[in-house]
Formats: sequence, structure tokens, C-alpha cells
Amino acid sequence: MSQSSSHSPWVAGIAGGIIGAALAATGIVLAGPSLFGERMVREVLVSKPEIIVEAGQALRDKQYAQTLGPIRAALERPFHSSWKGAQKPKVTLTYFFDYACGYCRVSNPDIERLLKENNDLRVVYRELPILGPESVSASRVSLAASRAGKFTAFHDALYAAGRPGPDTIAVAARAAGVPAQPAVDPAQEAELRVNMTFASQLGATGTPLFVIGDRVINAAVGYDTLKQAIEAARKKG
Repeated sequence: MSQSSSHSPWVAGIAGGIIGAALAATGIVLAGPSLFGERMVREVLVSKPEIIVEAGQALRDKQYAQTLGPIRAALERPFHSSWKGAQKPKVTLTYFFDYACGYCRVSNPDIERLLKENNDLRVVYRELPILGPESVSASRVSLAASRAGKFTAFHDALYAAGRPGPDTIAVAARAAGVPAQPAVDPAQEAELRVNMTFASQLGATGTPLFVIGDRVINAAVGYDTLKQAIEAARKKG
């Protein structure tokens, strides 16, 4: 996971959630013997250690639900054509990414696979260019392509061309039919500021950052974890 230069107070909140989950699990262990019998509690925790992990995840989801509530609609509303998948989705995956992020590149095939397998899934792409000038340049051309209805063409072409730089951005822009050096657009600059604000609110420490239902995942976790989060969000409706 790539790292940004500053940390949000929300990071402490996440850490607190993890600690709280551990304490909750500890509470079960301590209270368990009097309620269920020491042997039963030990056998359950030994045979199913994932209970502690699941309890921690449930607590984190509950905490994030409070954060996501006021911003969810805006978070899931794409900038022009910066989305793929279902027109009327049952599940929306909001994806903060940087074209220069190697972990985002690794995640890209997983996202494409999930889109093919889930016809009720929409992926909303949010530019978070934190890795330098080339990231920013790529994001601005990407947003210009999005405004022209050509986000997918530029996005896929740049990933095919390689790490963002003057040559690869030019190749992708040509493939999408947009200028490689777009004019300054206040709406695009506002979008980048909004994305930075969202990322800060969610405690992001880098990219990729995924928001699926009440789950916030700030790492390249792979296909299986993303699939599980989509299925959980679908069940919750």
C-alpha cells in the first residue's frame, strides 16, 4: 500500500476500533467460563479462532457506518463517466486509486474480474494522485476524459501503456481521443480536493482504498477479500 505524507486523526480511530475488538473478544474469554463453562469457551476459540477476527471486522464496519452515513451519496456519485459496471447497481464499490501506484496496478485485474462476474456491481473510480507530479498529470487527463465520456478508454489505455509519464499519458490520451495536456478546469481541481477530503475522513494512509457497503479497505487485499465484501454488502441491501 503506498503511503501519503500525512496521517489523519481517523487512523487513531481505526486503531482504537481494532483495540476495542480485541478487548471485546477478551471480555468474551473472561466472562465465558462463568456463562458457558471454561472448557466450552476454550474449545470454541481453539476450533474457531476466526470468531475474534470476525468480531473485530464487525466492530470496524459499525464504526465506519457512522462515518460513511453523511457522505455515502456523494462518495458513490461518480465524476461524469468515471465508473464501470451496472447502470442501477445493488452494490457500489468506490475505489480511490493513483495511476502510479503499483498496488493499484495489481488490483486492477481483480476489479475487472469482479465487474465481469457481478452484473449488479458498479465501481466508482476516484482519483487520488499522491505519488508525485506524474500522478497528478495522469489524473487531470483522466478527469478530462471522464468529462468527455471517455474515462474507460483512457483508464484502460494508460494501464496498458505502463507507468504514467509524458509518453504513456500521450499514448493513452490519443487512444481516448482527448488532449494529453488538457486546459485547467476548476471542476476537475474541485474533484481532486473533494477526493482528498474523503480520503482523509476515511483515514486513508495511501492507495488503493476501497469502500464497499460499510467496509473500508486500505490495502491491495486481492480478489477473494473484495468478493467477500461485495457479497456482504449485497446481503445487507
